[in-house]
Amino acid sequence: MSGSAGAAVFTVADASFAYPAHAPCLDGVSFAVGRGERLALVGANGSGKSTLLHLLDGLYFPSSGSVSYLGRPLTEAALEAAPFGPRFRADVGFLFQNSDAQLFCPTVEDELAFGPLQMGWRQDDVERRIADTLALLEIGRLRARAPASLSAGEQKRVALASLLVLAPSVLLLDEPTGGLDPRSQSLLLEILDGLHGRGITLIAATHDLTLLPHIADRVLVLSEEHRLVADGTPGNVLADTSLLLAVNLIHAHAHRHGQLVHTHPHQHVVAHEHAHGDPAGHGHGDPRGGGEPEP
Repeated sequence: MSGSAGAAVFTVADASFAYPAHAPCLDGVSFAVGRGERLALVGANGSGKSTLLHLLDGLYFPSSGSVSYLGRPLTEAALEAAPFGPRFRADVGFLFQNSDAQLFCPTVEDELAFGPLQMGWRQDDVERRIADTLALLEIGRLRARAPASLSAGEQKRVALASLLVLAPSVLLLDEPTGGLDPRSQSLLLEILDGLHGRGITLIAATHDLTLLPHIADRVLVLSEEHRLVADGTPGNVLADTSLLLAVNLIHAHAHRHGQLVHTHPHQHVVAHEHAHGDPAGHGHGDPRGGGEPEP
């Protein structure tokens, strides 16, 4: 298990998880996350990345083993009890893959006010935090807009703002750049870099290997057998072609040149990973960050 247990924000100890009447989608996973880390979870479609994020957010609970936050096991009873439960929900924000899943209020201002009001904040504190957060993400012009009327990139920033308004210390990000155009991706990566500079712990699940140097200092690799098989820097993971082939994050593609056949590794791209791991498309890209994957 990596990380210092004393400084750990999250400690995952031999955690397994299975949906009812399904085979396990996580099998004996152990690791620790230190405060202020930038951690990426990578693996092929269905490897358990999104499920692991749900365990870290206390939305699911391990079938065996444990997940702890600041040394306290995340259980239903713990999350229902004050002061730990409310503190955890304010401390840890979850940015879903699809922003529609967390935007439900009439206006952007209402979205940002919802969490603080549920926490019982004073109205003047709520208004101040909304103004500060809108300014931080440069979306003040969207304040009175309906979220449904916004572009995908704008919705992603509003969803992120609805978390940041609570001043979390940890952000869990499920495919954070999924569905965004290149400009919106760049803006989001700049925002995440700034948040990391403020000391926020960032844990992102992604299948896009080109993102790793931009969003992580440490990478955990999950296999298709739902086990943790590597823990290293983005450079070390991206350079390990045998590992990436074994976990189906890249595949060998043969090209014939006359009588010669050359085999080249290509990134194995999947469009989405949902809770039960439905398959998606494939594409090519340079796992070392040399270009955007093709659709």
